[in-house]
Amino acid sequence: MRIQLLGSYVDSLTMQETVAKVDTIIQEKVPVQHVVINANKINLMQKDEKLRDIVNSSPLINADGASILLAAKMLGKQLPERVTGIDLMDEVLQLANRKAYRVFFFGATEEVVRKVVMRSSKKYPNVRIVGHENGYFEASQSDEIADDIRASQADIVFVAFSSPMKEYWIHEQLERMGAPFVMGVGGSFDVIAGKTKRAPRWMQKSGLEWFYRFIQEPIRMFERYIGGNLVFLGHILKAKKKAGI
Repeated sequence: MRIQLLGSYVDSLTMQETVAKVDTIIQEKVPVQHVVINANKINLMQKDEKLRDIVNSSPLINADGASILLAAKMLGKQLPERVTGIDLMDEVLQLANRKAYRVFFFGATEEVVRKVVMRSSKKYPNVRIVGHENGYFEASQSDEIADDIRASQADIVFVAFSSPMKEYWIHEQLERMGAPFVMGVGGSFDVIAGKTKRAPRWMQKSGLEWFYRFIQEPIRMFERYIGGNLVFLGHILKAKKKAGI
């Protein structure tokens, strides 16, 4: 079931339901751009019509942030659980391991993406890793990178840029890549490579993962997590008032 929330669609799916849909997408071999939404993405979408259209045209949209579940609850809508980007990436790699799917990693620094390839191949030996590329490139190289991905015959492509760059790039190159399932994973490569530390499990379950990220880099993350969360709350209150809740 798909619901509308703060100007975005979002699919009311559990993690395992999402993985089952990903498997179906790969088998159907029609290129699909997967997206997740969180408070920051919603804030960006409120100001960026292009991003909003890209997100809402995706056949598969997951609730990445605890903030999205909170917003749904406050607005009387149902979402079963968070489907975080990094956890879904791991689940998709498990799927690829079971079915020997072909995977391409794209983004981050050369050192980081190589570590991701190394650690993924060790953890999931049946995954067929068919290529990788770092995320430092000129716009003029985009078509060439997309052609390389097509030539690799990847079933799954993970793209590790920040928003909205990753959404724009995937949308523009989706058909050229030809891969069935293309997923933007933000900073997940840095976590897998050990460059960035993820919040303890109890903080993840308590919806405090954002706070852990904030205390790691308070100056850089202040606007996104403190200012951004206040802006997001404003969007919820405005929606509540409009709906008469």
